[in-house]
Amino acid sequence: MSAPIAKPWLFSQSDQDPRSSTGRPLRWGIVATGSIARSMVQDLALLADAELYAVSSRSQKSADAFAAEYGFARAYGDDDGAPGYRRLLADDSVDVVYVATPHAQHYEVALAALQAGKHVLCEKALTINAREAAELVNLARSKNLFMMEAMWSRFLPSMQRAFEIAASGELGTVQWVTADLGFPAVYSPSARLWALKDGGGALLDLTVYPLLWALGTLGFPQAVSATGSVNDDGVDTQNALTLEYHHGGQAQLTSSLMAYGPRAATVAGSLGYLHTMGSINNPREILVRVGMAEPRTEHFDVVGRGYSYELREVTRCIQQGLTESPVMPLEDSLNVMRLFDGVRAQLGVSYPNDAH
Repeated sequence: MSAPIAKPWLFSQSDQDPRSSTGRPLRWGIVATGSIARSMVQDLALLADAELYAVSSRSQKSADAFAAEYGFARAYGDDDGAPGYRRLLADDSVDVVYVATPHAQHYEVALAALQAGKHVLCEKALTINAREAAELVNLARSKNLFMMEAMWSRFLPSMQRAFEIAASGELGTVQWVTADLGFPAVYSPSARLWALKDGGGALLDLTVYPLLWALGTLGFPQAVSATGSVNDDGVDTQNALTLEYHHGGQAQLTSSLMAYGPRAATVAGSLGYLHTMGSINNPREILVRVGMAEPRTEHFDVVGRGYSYELREVTRCIQQGLTESPVMPLEDSLNVMRLFDGVRAQLGVSYPNDAH
């Protein structure tokens, strides 16, 4: 595991309206037509320099319906054994691809996109395991192509402000962080959240958000202890992580597909603390209290559903010829996957992709 970060991932453009153009228009290709793709596309349409160009699905009917609903110029479904996403990647007009498939398919699609010379924004978690992530990162770097994990919350004004407060010294030395995210998901063995073959479970879908609070304020840990529950399908239904740091800091993170929680984060320092109100992946208020002084509350609005900020960063980076975002560097994605591999070993969770 890497050493703690010396500074948070502060976004120099965080005060800019993400809808405003930062350069030449980019033609986007969207792989998959599920709920996250629909949410992202609605925010992508807000960007002045984004063109909704192509979409792919296993079904031509689904691709056509998605294209008609959101105004895409091209729609690609599976045809004569050729997957729809490969037909999309063969389109020379596509500049950048957003991968919105289930976790277990991220590696396959992102690999094909990079091999086709496309820039890539891949939904979180980047891959199933660290081996897959390392292969993608190495390929992107060798081809001088942009790639980023779609950890959208990292770019939100509220998250950026929380990281800024923690780094400013106003809270003193950060000593501990707590964060949770949970909801009772209806069980179905074929649903993505519960399917082991898709990378289902609380870890890859939910833990990325509590973990973000620890990483953004304390950095990467030196040790991780994990406990949790695993169902008969081998899927983790909930987990609790304790992160430990050489400087004495700690973080306690909880994720669950079995129960509701407050969905709150607290960052506690030697001089004061901050606490979120609203879900931890998109907080609308942050309460800050220093010592025994009266607390203050900072309020935040978001453009669209909140995805527009990461989409602006991807667009800006590609327009400027960058191959990775300084706010969401590839090394962070690699380290998260390494951390998750270690957690899964403690929980006893293994995905089919691990054997490949």
